[in-house]
Amino acid sequence: MVQLVHSKEEANCITHSGTMHADEVFATAFLDLYLGDVRVFRTSSISLNEVEEGVLVYDIGRGEYDHHQIDAVKRENSIPYSSVGLLWKKFGKDFLEKQEFENVEEMFLGIDKDLVEEIDGDDNGVFPKVICPYKVKTLPNIIKIFNPSYDSNETEDSQFLKAVSLAKMIWEEEILYIRGKVVADHKIKDLLLKKDPNQKYLLLDQYLPYEDSILGNEEANNLLFVAYPSNRGGYSIKTIPKSAEDKTARMEFPVEWAGLENQDLEEVSGIEGLRFCHTGRFLVSCNSLQSVYQVLDKLCQ
Repeated sequence: MVQLVHSKEEANCITHSGTMHADEVFATAFLDLYLGDVRVFRTSSISLNEVEEGVLVYDIGRGEYDHHQIDAVKRENSIPYSSVGLLWKKFGKDFLEKQEFENVEEMFLGIDKDLVEEIDGDDNGVFPKVICPYKVKTLPNIIKIFNPSYDSNETEDSQFLKAVSLAKMIWEEEILYIRGKVVADHKIKDLLLKKDPNQKYLLLDQYLPYEDSILGNEEANNLLFVAYPSNRGGYSIKTIPKSAEDKTARMEFPVEWAGLENQDLEEVSGIEGLRFCHTGRFLVSCNSLQSVYQVLDKLCQ
């Protein structure tokens, strides 16, 4: 549990005060998970020679876990690390090992890419170019709204603790999410190795997060569809995008199927047991495995 203390002598972690940002908020939440007893002193300035050995100073002080100095550490892709990235780089693998996770290296890299790198980039001014007709809130944007608003009675410290609490929940869910993706990735790769090289679809006996595994694997370059049991009953068949960057389907469902359901869809397709085809032509749902095979055989000839 994170406690805010009022002096550096009471603290085992020190970060900056004032306006909070996603990097030190997520850094504090990670340290709470890693250390289990975090006493944070928030201050406007600190010199490392004032601090006792073993106290972690981050996002301030120009030390190992700060990134405001000219010679700040950068990733291989040239994005500078922020405080959370530096702490994750240093302690992330040790944390995962102590939690007794398998596939630690893959989990470490997956969490780094899926969560930490965005925070690093945003905090260092590397912003994504977003072309969208509505406002897009990134994770750092969400953390910003925890800063006391104009005419608010909330204090900076109380809002900081709220933000850290949210960040800790996100860390916990992210860890489980990436663990699941890593386990699924191993299963998908095994299936790809066993499939007929000419087969243009992949049939799963349970839903797995499959897209990243398929798009990053040459064994799957000829796949057009993935089918799996639906959590609504029956089966779903989904198209596969051309790449991680180009979400255009490698092959869409027939235009005449779009938006139809039940009997109307059965009549147009000539296949019994079809429930629904999305208007975007990327999803079809079926009542039975027999219907799935009929759809795939029809489209993958």
